[in-house]
Amino acid sequence: QVRLVESGGGLVQAGGSLRLSCAASGLSFETYAVGWFRQAPGKEREFVAKIALDGRIADYTDSVQGRFTISRNNANNTVYLQMNSLEPEDTAVYLCAATPYYMTTNFDYWGQGTQVTVSS
Repeated sequence: QVRLVESGGGLVQAGGSLRLSCAASGLSFETYAVGWFRQAPGKEREFVAKIALDGRIADYTDSVQGRFTISRNNANNTVYLQMNSLEPEDTAVYLCAATPYYMTTNFDYWGQGTQVTVSS
């Protein structure tokens, strides 16, 4: 059974930082690209960042470029999202997802999410 478990969310003041983790099990982790998405109340889920199988390629949505960094450690089946200079607009539930195909917009497996709240 494939499981993705997010952690690291919390409450932080604007300008602060958080590091999210996505721990995977039940799949050959090194053969999956992993993405982070977020969903704020009343809004649709949006793409945040994704990272390729070997971690050499990453992509970000414009609003987080330069503030967020995605990375992965295939030895411990974990993907991270370092979030700096957080803004109230970053408040959302953050979810990670996995897909065998880096260029796709369809992800096969999803976690339950972790709440990030940024106060002004």
